Amino acid sequence: MKHKILLCSLIVSTLFQSCTENKPQTHQQTKICIEQDELSPAKLARIRKRIHADKKTYQIDTAIQKKVKREGFNGNVLVAQKGVVLYRKSFGFAKFDRKRNDTLRIDSKFQLASMSKTFTAAAVLLLYERKKLSLEDTVQKFFPEFPYPGIQIKMLLSHRSGLPYYAYAFDDSVRRVKTPPTNLDIIRWFKQSKPALYNSPNRSFAYNNTNFMLLASIVEKVSGKPFDQFLRSEVFMPLGMKNTWLSTTSNDSININRTQGHEGRRLICKDYYDNVCGDKGVYSTVDDLLKWYKALSTNCLLSKKTLHEAFEPRSFERKGLKNYGYGFRMLLDEDQKHAKYIYHNGWWKGYSTLFWFSPQDDYVIIILSNCKNGTVYRIKSLLKILEEDNNVQNIEEDITD
Repeated sequence: MKHKILLCSLIVSTLFQSCTENKPQTHQQTKICIEQDELSPAKLARIRKRIHADKKTYQIDTAIQKKVKREGFNGNVLVAQKGVVLYRKSFGFAKFDRKRNDTLRIDSKFQLASMSKTFTAAAVLLLYERKKLSLEDTVQKFFPEFPYPGIQIKMLLSHRSGLPYYAYAFDDSVRRVKTPPTNLDIIRWFKQSKPALYNSPNRSFAYNNTNFMLLASIVEKVSGKPFDQFLRSEVFMPLGMKNTWLSTTSNDSININRTQGHEGRRLICKDYYDNVCGDKGVYSTVDDLLKWYKALSTNCLLSKKTLHEAFEPRSFERKGLKNYGYGFRMLLDEDQKHAKYIYHNGWWKGYSTLFWFSPQDDYVIIILSNCKNGTVYRIKSLLKILEEDNNVQNIEEDITD
């Protein structure tokens, strides 16, 4: 019996050491890596005292209540710092109905909109680490019929491709189909129509959903799996994100506690481009996104080297603190060389979302709303609370891009 206990302890110790020193090599190691970050009661109490958790929780609640009462915020909020969940609440309804309003739950699923791009980037970078692709590979390597040569994966990841935006690139003669298009339909439309490039490849930054639609398609081509299945098996499940799904999944579990998008109280119906994914389409919860933050703050999913590449600013044509890496927005420090804050926001058909974190102060702010509302992006008051008024004077009040 003692030998069995010793063997089990040795296995757990080995797994623990492997994921603290090196990136985990198996899904089980990834799961242990994420779960090992749980704090003991004694350590939790020490950290809460050190970061003034009770005071911050009260201040955060005051700030969020203003958003609810004065600005009509409807959604879920989670704020955590140094492993301590400071705030975790739901406000309002999952859907508005004349007969019955469906109250939000903390495990309600929200369409993440462009925040989904962070998962698309991670999927590509996983294949890059596994040497299944190179960031210098061009789109034509995977789709020879694609009409634009020289557009590399790293240009797509950093929005430097110069490609036209698919939602506006085609006239009605091309789009006149009854069935909403998929990613492969969009690629076929590019082949048929060959709309003009917006700019020369790698000349400048231009945020564009076409880039991440193509990246999702490349993931499918390289992995041999539908994009939703790749995300589920290689990202969501290893990280314990059981309530996170891509909108194109055929699994009915996505509909459990699923919200609907609204403008005011008006329901936003399904959009023509809802079946195009990679640029949007992930549904998740605030708790699952806290696990996503843990993954991005450790080497549990991607190596530290790869995360450094993802969080490195890539565009310097214009001076300023805002920049973009590989699938992540960022605000730079004063020397404009390194990311002080890393984030991604999103808007899509009644949803407003924000995922914001500080590597330096180890905190994350997650705000998900199913009622379009700009207050989601106004978080300066929360930054002042979490950093105790230090070094946030240069931050804009409204983070909308």
